[in-house]
Amino acid sequence: MPKIYFIDVTNRDAVQASRIIMSKLQKTMLNFYLGEMGLHQSEFGFPTVRHERNYIQGNLELKKQGIFAELILEGWCRAIVGDVKDSLASGVRDLNISISTSDQMILHKFRGKLDRDAVIREMTEAASYAKSNGINTLGVNAEDASRTDMGYLTEFAQAAKKAGADRIRYCDTLGYDTPMRIYDRIKELAEAVKIPVELHCHNDLGMAVANSVAGAKGALDGGVDTYINTSVNGVGERAGQTDLLSCILALMFGRGMQDYEIADDLDLTIADKLSRYVSLAFNIPIAINQPGVGANIFAHEAGIHADGALKDRRNYELFDYEILGRGEDERIPTGRVITTGEFGGIAGFRYVYQEIGITLPDDASAKPILDLVQFASAHNQLPLTDDELVFIASHPEEVRKILTLAP
Repeated sequence: MPKIYFIDVTNRDAVQASRIIMSKLQKTMLNFYLGEMGLHQSEFGFPTVRHERNYIQGNLELKKQGIFAELILEGWCRAIVGDVKDSLASGVRDLNISISTSDQMILHKFRGKLDRDAVIREMTEAASYAKSNGINTLGVNAEDASRTDMGYLTEFAQAAKKAGADRIRYCDTLGYDTPMRIYDRIKELAEAVKIPVELHCHNDLGMAVANSVAGAKGALDGGVDTYINTSVNGVGERAGQTDLLSCILALMFGRGMQDYEIADDLDLTIADKLSRYVSLAFNIPIAINQPGVGANIFAHEAGIHADGALKDRRNYELFDYEILGRGEDERIPTGRVITTGEFGGIAGFRYVYQEIGITLPDDASAKPILDLVQFASAHNQLPLTDDELVFIASHPEEVRKILTLAP
């Protein structure tokens, strides 16, 4: 039976959105949480962008040490040989390459530089080069696939498969598709080409999760594996894209979906922590009605609802809050508080680490970690979380590299 896998693209698609920023350390922590949660893959960065280089190499070193569990770290670049060469030079060995396929973009974005034949030619040259020079897994992206003629999209996918692609990414770049339409198109593509299909759905019309679920169903019914692209809290370009947790919950608890298998060994108790961390990093509040993690998702006031929930939670709750890591009381200290960060000193720093369970025996051993904490706090421009403090102390050399941005 074909299976469902998740590729989270928060560290690539979300961070390239207008007005949305995440530091290199925060991107690293996101990979750490995604690994804890059991996701298949993270599209973790841009190997052709100079200021990403140290972050990418530091994360690849952490991956070799097993810090991100089984999470695959995959880069993204344009489908041209030069970008693939730069990606290989950065150390990336899993890659997605992208090129536009719709007539709208071929005519009005490329403006005569490429036609349909040239698009396929550039893509196949880049894909062949990637697979011949050390790329382990290769996804080929059809940007604006939802507005691409089906015959040409099939031709493009067949050429990608012949060139060595492991997956074809169907990009609903403008959130144009509808669930019934994307099901039919993906099923037709899967049956015609027999290649695993990635779903990359944007939320411009509010249907990203529905389209991802329907598209995944089309791929599975067409006999191939499917890879769903997601973003934590649904953050992404314009109206965002497929929310990671919403999509997982829809596949796990949506009616008629139980016969489809999620291949990723997911630990959803990480979900609440992951959502809150991304909210903090992006400075974007979690919506009160956000599926799974919103403040009102397990709240009941109406008389018949409260009565029913108290009698049996299944009356008004489709799934248990405990499976998402929710339910613990949040305690905010109201007395003396000692913090450490950009301007912290050695005494406060050692006290904070002692409170989170890490003993630094003397000032000499603490000073190099304090330096990193100060730089990391300046890097994030936010107070550091306990998990960040632990991560810095556990992996100082890799963190030092990740924090280093050189023009």
